[in-house]
Amino acid sequence: MDFRSLFSQRTYVLFDGAWGTLLVAGGRAAGDAPERLNLTDPQKVANAAHSYVRAGSDMIITNSFGGSRLKLAHYGLADSTREINIAAARISKGAAGDSHLVFGSVGPTGRFVEPLSEVTREEMTDVFAEQIEALVAGGVDGILIETMTDLAEAECAIAAAHRVCQVPVACTFAFDPVPAGFRTMMGVSPEQFVDRISAAGVDAIGVNCGSCDLRQVVTLVSLLRRLTDLPIIARPNAGIPRLENGVTVFDATPDDLGKAAVELVRAGASVVGGCCGTTPNHIQAMKTALSREFQKGAGPSGCIGTGH
Repeated sequence: MDFRSLFSQRTYVLFDGAWGTLLVAGGRAAGDAPERLNLTDPQKVANAAHSYVRAGSDMIITNSFGGSRLKLAHYGLADSTREINIAAARISKGAAGDSHLVFGSVGPTGRFVEPLSEVTREEMTDVFAEQIEALVAGGVDGILIETMTDLAEAECAIAAAHRVCQVPVACTFAFDPVPAGFRTMMGVSPEQFVDRISAAGVDAIGVNCGSCDLRQVVTLVSLLRRLTDLPIIARPNAGIPRLENGVTVFDATPDDLGKAAVELVRAGASVVGGCCGTTPNHIQAMKTALSREFQKGAGPSGCIGTGH
């Protein structure tokens, strides 16, 4: 299965849901790096991957969101960066087999590019190149640069991917609703996002996480579709999180996500899935709703982008 060819065959592609949610439920130590589990308890990670494959995902990610050297250094794991990311890729590939795609998850480093911090663009690009090269060595089919809020950091990650591999590269930003429309934590507008990230050279763009509710994510996807012909990825949270007795709770039910998935595809999303708070049950509901709404090869015109 090839990511770039999927869009000539499918009305939509179904991604997976939250990994942190499953790993915490499976007993991950609070406050520790989830990426450590790739080495210490690979079966727990594999169980999460398998659960999304069984739920119907066409694509899954790797347990490597915080797998950059800069992020892993907070847990004393910087020197294990390559080993952790190769293991992450191999675990997900083992669960996916040949019939499902695996995209290596690359999240923010927690640092900013100068002049906002002392990290230069070259240094940031090198950090991402190390992680991405390891994910590719582990066998991923593509790279997902996700939950970004800063254009410069995302551009470094994309440049790193182009330097070390030739697999498809997707990039998603986390947007929040503001009086002016939508912005990232760093003040990036959807228009700036599409302009700069498209110019950096990606196979798909999109949105994940953020503080938008499901209806707002649909509106945001509609806006992105007007701005680009690239395939759009939409992975909303299971609603807006709230604290209940010290525990983060997401209120959106699987049925809610199923209905949202249909609306997201109608709004222009090519790839739909879930982020924080979503589970295999949510993904299964999305698959059921999408399968019922759209016959294979049919669907709303314009919902699939042309890509590169």
